[in-house]
Amino acid sequence: MVEEAKQEIENLSAEQLQAERERGDSVVVDIRDHRELYLRGKIPGAVHAPRGMLEFWIDPESEYYRDVFEPEKRYVLYCGGGGRSALAAKVMKEMGYTDVAHLEPGFGGWEAAGMEVEDIKDESKWVPRSS
Repeated sequence: MVEEAKQEIENLSAEQLQAERERGDSVVVDIRDHRELYLRGKIPGAVHAPRGMLEFWIDPESEYYRDVFEPEKRYVLYCGGGGRSALAAKVMKEMGYTDVAHLEPGFGGWEAAGMEVEDIKDESKWVPRSS
């Protein structure tokens, strides 16, 4: 399924995504779960939308809709290794988002390419804090 999805979507390298980030013309979406974000960090400026909620968050008719998602904007999704984000990008296209891509090597490829990673441990609301 993943390979089929990759045939129907735009696949970006870490360098291509970095160029898009520098231009500021796309919304980068991290679809990994909270544990992955906490343990490894994220691409700076990425919006977090857990894979299990994505369809609800992008559907304007859903009670869970998030207004960061607008069908006319450009979105680049990523996960840990590129599989979940390929499937999610395909679903976004099927739901009417026409300008969607994904980070082919995933966050692991981003890190391996030496790209900047934002540590989110201090801002994570999912970690208990001592008073």
